[in-house]
Amino acid sequence: MILLLIAIGVGAGILSGIFGIGGGIVIVPALIYLAKMPPQQAAGTSLAALVLPLGAAVGAMAYYKAGHLQPKDALFIAVGMAVGAYFGAQIATHVDASVLRKMFAALMVAMAVKMWVG
Repeated sequence: MILLLIAIGVGAGILSGIFGIGGGIVIVPALIYLAKMPPQQAAGTSLAALVLPLGAAVGAMAYYKAGHLQPKDALFIAVGMAVGAYFGAQIATHVDASVLRKMFAALMVAMAVKMWVG
């Protein structure tokens, strides 16, 4: 499970570095479908992994108080994201902007379809 959480963090970090995305678009669906977390726990864990922004910290605290946060899991995801964001940013700086827009659109469509059909 720890390796899965780190892999989710690395994947989200790479995509974050490339597209500037992470929590709601990548981590939450990955935790729901790959780590088999309920949506509330996935959202709380994702927020905790992105705890540096104050708004996320406040949101994560609300999820924590409601019992919908796994702090240890969020830490592993954050470690993976730090590594992945570096490599994602390195990739993005060498890819044409129009290609990145198309890749981002494809990612959004794929996530929307997956969330829609469940």
